[in-house]
Amino acid sequence: MTLVRRLLDQGARTPRAVALVSGDGTRLTYGELRRQVLAVRHGLLARGLAEGDAVLFSVRPSPEALVLALGVVAAGGVVVFADPGAGPEMFAARLRLARPRWSAAESVLYAGSRLRPVREYARRRGLLLPNLAALRGPDEDALRHVYVGRRLPGVPRGALPFARLARGPAPEPDRGCDPAAPAAVIFTSGTTAAPRAVVHTQASLAAALDLFRTRLPLGPGDVVHTDQLMLGLPTLIAGARWSMPPLSCPPAEFARLMEERGATHTFCVPVHLAEILDVVPQLPESLRYVLLGAAPAPAAILRRALRAAPFAEILSVYAMTEILPVAIASAEEKLAHTGPGDPVGAPLPGVAARLADDGELLLAGPNLCRGYLGADPLTELPTGDLARLDGGRLVLTGRKKDMLIRGEFNLYPGLYEPTIAVLPGVAEAAIVGVPDPRTGDEEVVLAVVPLTVRDPGDLPDRLRRALPGVIDHDALPDRIVVLDALPRSGRTRKLDRDRLRELVRL
Repeated sequence: MTLVRRLLDQGARTPRAVALVSGDGTRLTYGELRRQVLAVRHGLLARGLAEGDAVLFSVRPSPEALVLALGVVAAGGVVVFADPGAGPEMFAARLRLARPRWSAAESVLYAGSRLRPVREYARRRGLLLPNLAALRGPDEDALRHVYVGRRLPGVPRGALPFARLARGPAPEPDRGCDPAAPAAVIFTSGTTAAPRAVVHTQASLAAALDLFRTRLPLGPGDVVHTDQLMLGLPTLIAGARWSMPPLSCPPAEFARLMEERGATHTFCVPVHLAEILDVVPQLPESLRYVLLGAAPAPAAILRRALRAAPFAEILSVYAMTEILPVAIASAEEKLAHTGPGDPVGAPLPGVAARLADDGELLLAGPNLCRGYLGADPLTELPTGDLARLDGGRLVLTGRKKDMLIRGEFNLYPGLYEPTIAVLPGVAEAAIVGVPDPRTGDEEVVLAVVPLTVRDPGDLPDRLRRALPGVIDHDALPDRIVVLDALPRSGRTRKLDRDRLRELVRL
C-alpha cells in the first residue's frame, strides 16, 4: 500500500481526531487533512499536472506544505525539494538536473525574487533569491505556479492559490499511484557542475516510516513535537498527533510548546537539544522518547539529556538521506561503549549491512532510495562511512573523505573523536588536518570545547597527559586548541570541518 493511501485510510478511520497542531496552535483533523489532500490532488490534475511531472517545492514546514506535498504525490507528481537560498548558480544547476514543469512556493518568495527592496533585504541576510517567476521548463515553456499565502506583488499572473485548491472538490481517486515511481527528490551535495539529488519512491518512504515504528512505538494519544517530515509522517500514519513548532522557534518556546501540548515524543539535532537544555534544564515529564539525529550526538549532550528527562528513552538515529533510518541506539548503549569509534546500534529489521574490503559500510534494504537523479538505480549504497561490526552492532570509525595522512599512518578522526569527547572536562572534540609545508604531511590539530568555563585553562595540558592512554600513538595531536564552540553549518548543524581548519590554522 502506498504512503499516501495509508494516510488517506487513516483519515477515513478517525476523521474527527486531531492530526496536526500548527505553530500558531491551529488544529487540523484527520478528516480535514484527508479532504484537503484529495482536493489539491484533484485541482492539480484538473489543471494539467501529468504523472511524473516534477514540482519544484519551496515551502517551509507548515500544514500547507504537508497538504501540498501529499497532494502532488497523490496526483502522480514528484516533489523536488530545492533550497532557493543555496544561491543562484547552485539553484540553476539543480534546476537543470530536475527539469521541473511546476513550481510551488510561498508568495513571499516570489515577491522576494522580483521586488528590489525585498531582494536587497534578503541579500543583506546572506540570501540570493532566484527569480522563480522567470523559470522555464524542460521544453523552454513557462512553469505552472502554485503559491502559498496571500497574493503579493511578484506572484506570477495565472498562478494557482493553494487556498483555492484546498477548498475545491475532493473526489475519491479512481486509481492508485505506482509505489515504485519517483515521489520525492532531495538535493544533498555536489557542485554547480555536478549537483547530486536523491530520488525516493512511495515504497522506499513507506518502508522508512515502518522502520521508525519498529523502534519507536506510536499510536493514538501520542503527541510528536517536531518539524521533521520523516517523523511527522509516521505520526500521522499511526493515528497520533503531530505538534509542529513555529518557524525559527527559539529553544525556550520549543520547550514551552512541548509541555503545553503534552508531547510524548520529540526530535532534535544534538546542538539544538543543547540549546534547549541551556534555558530549560528539565524536559516535560510527558516525554517518553527523545530522538537525536542528523549529526553525531556527543557524550556530554547525551548525559545532559538523561539528566533532563530521566523518565524518557534517549535515542540516537543513524540515517542518511539515501536510506533512513539505518540503526537506532540508546544513550545508555552509546555511553557504555569504551572502545574506539561511535556505536550506532544494530541495523534495523530488513536493513542489510556489510563491509567493503577497505572497511566502508555498504547498505541495502526496502528503505533504500531508488538512486540519484539522472543516474542508474542503486541496489546497494556506499555510505562513505568506515565501520566495524561488533556483535551484530555497527560501530562507525570515521569518514573516508576525512582521512588525514601522517607519514605511513592513515588517521580517521571519527575513530578517536568520541573517545576524546568523554574525557573529563571535554564537551566536544574534533580533529582536523592543516597542511604542514615543512613535512608535506598534515599537522594534526585537536579542537576541544570545554565542559564548563572553569576548564579551559589547563585543559590542553590535562589532555596531553591523558591521550596516550586512550588513543593510538600515531593519532596524538600535534596541537590542541580550545574553542568556545565548534563551527557548524546547515539546518542540521553538522560540524563544518572546512571552517574549523581555518579557525585553527596558525
